Amino acid sequence: MNISFSKSAKLLIPAKGEWTSLAPGPNRSTMAEIPKARFLDRHTPPHIVTLILLAGIAALAMNIFLPSLPGMASYFSTDYRLLQLSVALYLCVNAVLQLVIGPISDKIGRRPVILAGLAVFLLATLGCALSTQVWVFLTFRMMQAAIVVAMVLSRAIVRDIVAEAQAASMIGYVTMGMAVVPMVGPAFGGMLDQAFGWQASFWALLVLGAGVFWITWNDLGETAPTTSHSMTQQFREYPELLTSPRFWGYSLASALSSGSFFAYLGGAPFVGDKVFGLSPGVLGFYFGAPAIGYFIGNFVAGRFSIRIGVNRMVLWGCMINALGIAANLAVFYAGLGTAISFFGLMCFMGLGNGMTIPNATAGALSVRPHLAGTASGLAGALMIGGGAALSAIAGATLTEETGVFPLLWIMLITGICAIVAIALTIVRERRLAAT
Repeated sequence: MNISFSKSAKLLIPAKGEWTSLAPGPNRSTMAEIPKARFLDRHTPPHIVTLILLAGIAALAMNIFLPSLPGMASYFSTDYRLLQLSVALYLCVNAVLQLVIGPISDKIGRRPVILAGLAVFLLATLGCALSTQVWVFLTFRMMQAAIVVAMVLSRAIVRDIVAEAQAASMIGYVTMGMAVVPMVGPAFGGMLDQAFGWQASFWALLVLGAGVFWITWNDLGETAPTTSHSMTQQFREYPELLTSPRFWGYSLASALSSGSFFAYLGGAPFVGDKVFGLSPGVLGFYFGAPAIGYFIGNFVAGRFSIRIGVNRMVLWGCMINALGIAANLAVFYAGLGTAISFFGLMCFMGLGNGMTIPNATAGALSVRPHLAGTASGLAGALMIGGGAALSAIAGATLTEETGVFPLLWIMLITGICAIVAIALTIVRERRLAAT
């Protein structure tokens, strides 16, 4: 039995009964096995707690400071639209990084790429906390996007060690834990802002990030399959994915459905502050409403994906997302909209995305299992790149006069397009099956 770990890891001989099955790949037999995960033992695959923490710190970095954006605009003596670029630029760099970290991790392994990304994130977070000029802050904020390695590769690791249906379930449980972070993150950030100023959110990120780095260093064993391909050959694998209609269907469904959420990230702080007049603490509390639905959606994905199937879970999730946004829009057209209704109905957007993203991700990563890292990076780049554009558009179109309508229409249109994407994928698969 040939079992490969990172060069720095030592191969341990597990006791009887401590083996667990590994998903097949081009360099593995269908019966390949790896040692069972043991927490804080980097000679075995990572414990699920570590994967949850990696995904969680990436989510927290995205949204903990959002309730502070209006106050930060005053601190830096600049316009809100410029500070809103801290979301859009972050997502742009995030998307670009995902194009390269997948092939790199497929070649040199998940462990070194994740640890390097965490180290850059810690340095950038320190720079954000110490910034006194807006452009210096935005520069360090873009560097913070290195934390994307934690989110992308935690999914690739799951696909390394389990098959497609089980991957959808396990990703659902990992992101269910991650959903707790955006649920409490903005509220926590808003309270820190009111008590200590906007910098406190970044100091908190620095401390938490250092803790995750320590746990990852001690727990993350290598899971990437060995490959004889050069780095250039790894990047040449992109056409294999880009010419796959199934990969595009899952990736676009995930990107468009989550696009509603990224538009929300770009526009909701403005809506809360200028339209509803909420304080940072209250805005932070309301802002996390979608995460409640996301948590429930992830639980549904983890509990029922194997039984119901990836395609139906993605379709149902996309429909719930779009219907929730449509209901929100209808309430405001009826003249009944309030801050509670606006943020409360966003729970349905979170529910839909919680069902869609784990299943669509597992589907995209299963098109070519031996390219799980590359597929995760490319699918993530499509999702985050589109999210960056939608976030910027939402921030640019909102004014006090237009109210919530531009934001909700942007969110609804992308949600409907997500339904179309997965519906076409299902139709094509049925035709192929019939043929």
